[in-house]
Amino acid sequence: MNSKSWKEIADKIRAINFVEEFDLIVAIANGGIVPAALINQRLLIKIELLKINFRDANQKPIYDVPKLMHEINFDVTGKKILLVEDRVKTGATLQYAKNLLAGAALVKTFAVNGKADYSLFDESCFMFPWII
Repeated sequence: MNSKSWKEIADKIRAINFVEEFDLIVAIANGGIVPAALINQRLLIKIELLKINFRDANQKPIYDVPKLMHEINFDVTGKKILLVEDRVKTGATLQYAKNLLAGAALVKTFAVNGKADYSLFDESCFMFPWII
């Protein structure tokens, strides 16, 4: 399987022109945690986790639809949020997460790979450098 290096990903995160000024980064756990931490190094804003599960480690769906695994314990009301995921295949998890964040003033999406408002790559699947 093809892979990307830490440098390739870090360089692309440094180069992104975030048009909005976000109040909060929300990482879809587990995949969005590492990319959210990298973005946090640039934006220096708080990160919260949205614990959703849909696929297993091999990217095979384990549920018919994405599932919220833990209650949301942070307030999004009126906030401008950057919603972070590692890989977007169908968009089902991102859409589900956006619905859960409905009280926010704005939700923009970020993906390392796939279709999102902000995306580093839109290619066939590749290995992330943080997968060991």
